[in-house]
Amino acid sequence: MYMKNTIFLILTSILALTSCQENKQTQPAEENAKTYLQEPHSYAQPNDAVITHLDLDINVDFKSQVISGTATYDIENNGSNKIILDSKYLEIESVTQNGETTDFKLGGFDESLGQPLTVAIKEDTKQIAITYSTTAKTEALQWLTAQQTADKTNPFLFTQGQAILTRTWIPIQDSPQVRITYEATVKVPQELMAVMSAENPKEKNENGVYHFKMEQPIPAYLIALAIGDIEYKAISNRTGVYAEKSMLDKVQEEFSDMEKMVVAAENLYGDYDWEQFDVIVLPPSFPFGGMENPRLTFATPTVIAGDKSLTSLVAHELAHSWSGNLVTNATWNDFWLNEGFTVYFEIRIMEALYGKDRANMLALIGRQDLEDELEALKESPNDTKLKLDLKGRNPDDGMNSIAYDKGYLFLRTLEEKVGRENMDAFLKSYFKKNAFSTTNTEDFITYLNENLLDKNNITFNTEEWIYQPGIPANAAVIESDAFSNVEKTLEEFLKTNRIDVTKTENWTPQEWVHFVRNFPKDISVEQMQQLDNTFDFTHSTNSYITMVWYEQSILNGYHGNNVDAKIAEFLNTVGRRWYVTTLFSAFAKAERIEEAKEIYKTARGNYHSVTANTVDEMLGMD
Repeated sequence: MYMKNTIFLILTSILALTSCQENKQTQPAEENAKTYLQEPHSYAQPNDAVITHLDLDINVDFKSQVISGTATYDIENNGSNKIILDSKYLEIESVTQNGETTDFKLGGFDESLGQPLTVAIKEDTKQIAITYSTTAKTEALQWLTAQQTADKTNPFLFTQGQAILTRTWIPIQDSPQVRITYEATVKVPQELMAVMSAENPKEKNENGVYHFKMEQPIPAYLIALAIGDIEYKAISNRTGVYAEKSMLDKVQEEFSDMEKMVVAAENLYGDYDWEQFDVIVLPPSFPFGGMENPRLTFATPTVIAGDKSLTSLVAHELAHSWSGNLVTNATWNDFWLNEGFTVYFEIRIMEALYGKDRANMLALIGRQDLEDELEALKESPNDTKLKLDLKGRNPDDGMNSIAYDKGYLFLRTLEEKVGRENMDAFLKSYFKKNAFSTTNTEDFITYLNENLLDKNNITFNTEEWIYQPGIPANAAVIESDAFSNVEKTLEEFLKTNRIDVTKTENWTPQEWVHFVRNFPKDISVEQMQQLDNTFDFTHSTNSYITMVWYEQSILNGYHGNNVDAKIAEFLNTVGRRWYVTTLFSAFAKAERIEEAKEIYKTARGNYHSVTANTVDEMLGMD
């Protein structure tokens, strides 16, 4: 995902790949070697009984905004008389085991985890089936009216499962260490197309019934569904884009380097093991920059800048095809294993395609984000560790710059210590060894010591990086000549109130972002007005530049060029959580909380629950 110390001593081994595919995948160990960790964000007890395959048969009713149907599961039973699944805000109608009606029970409700769904089974039970429906409270689903889409002709639906929301639209063992294959039959209105994180159609069919198959085992949070009036356009024989018709050509052009990215990634760390890499651009309420659903990345339209300047997001989600999807964090306490590795891989892809200076600009922006996060978390230093203890908390609490940017900085510092050649060989072997399985922090440290550090007689402060708060003193120093020139231009303007426009003519959006976000606290309203008159930041078509300019406008009391109305419009149309929370946080810092609440009253209905829940807490809304 593009956005962010209990030590387990049980060794996780590798989940079996149960598919029969004619491709070049790495075959993991036998299933019966799998031992599952106890983890705090799932009621499932997979060591007793575990699901291995899901067959989903559902009807999607846009009028009632309900998904209903039957989920059938192949299971492996280790002598238990029950199997426990996770469920939240679902209506469970009936359950069978081996085709016979069986008892089931929903346990006590937890605001974050939902309820355990306990199903009675027998020693010889091989299959259970659950008939159910979603409800108005289902958090993973966002139902959009036609007016909330780009073409404004038909409604839209998408799911967002990470971290623990898949349980709100499918009863499931919602732990990242439980990997399953799945098939699905999805019935939708005839004028719409359905796509999933699976083998997908390239065009609409006549009856509105779509069949899907995901043959590689994946964790529940990567099961994803989108339904809308969408079309497909290929970029290469294994890459392409889905979007609404009015956006399709722009999206294809923006993401036209996707195949080059896949090739660059394979050259770094081995074969792409998912056959197809497509991207669907969703309506603007999508809460993240991107979500790495296998075979079909979900993306925000805010990255469509017209100049490919924000497509590092695509590199990030592609990198997840190795770090996160292929090798998955065993628990959400180990989230940095997904995201820190992915940021490192993303920046290596960007360097391979666009050069070291652009890669370093991206890394430096991440470094600045990390400093902001450290400041925000100064009262809770334990949250600045890479390995977290999120027991009793929502795992979303750990999805911040620590996992992403401190994780990246750890790996970059490690690379500088061991050398890039050794680092690349190590990571390539790490992905191959752990393919289609899960791992935790402690297993990673063991693998790191055995296969990189001890092997090369290198000493490194791994445990300080992972188990201590803050940033160790040996952190890599990231430099960018381009950013140094940006800083000089800003300093000159602040001293003279004059700016040489010719120096800015070829700036990338990253340079503009660096320029704006580094305004000093004492910048005057008159200086901001002058910059806005010169560069028209208030009406920028690049969402990233717009966001940082609006943040500075709020913090510094700038009201020129109708910026307040543009901020309100932005917050009412963009649902990307990073952007939204940045601006509402700025309102809070500027003690303009009532103004923020007035905007939020009209904007909240356009947000996915992931975004709305965060802002509710931030603004103290009931």
